[in-house]
Amino acid sequence: MQSIILLGYMCVGKTTVGRPLAQRLGGMFYDLDWYIAKRYRRSVPQIFAEDGEAKFRDLERRMLHECAEFEDIVLALGGGTPCFFDNMAYINSVGRTFYLKASVDTIVEHLRLSKGERPLLTGKSPEELRQYVATQLAERERYYAQAQHTIDVNVLDSFEKIDLVVQDILDHIYA
Repeated sequence: MQSIILLGYMCVGKTTVGRPLAQRLGGMFYDLDWYIAKRYRRSVPQIFAEDGEAKFRDLERRMLHECAEFEDIVLALGGGTPCFFDNMAYINSVGRTFYLKASVDTIVEHLRLSKGERPLLTGKSPEELRQYVATQLAERERYYAQAQHTIDVNVLDSFEKIDLVVQDILDHIYA
């Protein structure tokens, strides 16, 4: 199995889809942010705060190259990973890439429900959050759109719908 790489904005469901996808494919699931946190014994927000974004992005790139060498994996990237260095060209060269695309409203709703620590979003009003997501998503879209496949994930509100998205990805893999 060629590596499957899931990308898209934060909270679109890369992990939610990636785990059952890996299981269906008989491979392992990796979340790049979790991999980094485990390897460096610090959370991504902690690395950002202590070392700055530039150092984090360099570390992220190195860990991306390390993870992408693993065989039979589904890899979920951080939301910003495709937008730095040559990361997008690299992942397209080493795996099957899938952009999990969601609307601003869907992302904002997922962020509202998320328990994750997201320092860049702390203290934002609902309207400020929506504007931030809309602006950043517009900036990142040109990178995300370079993925080999785009999958609509505005529907991830039940296990049945998650299964439909997993099946959609499998249909692309085996087409």
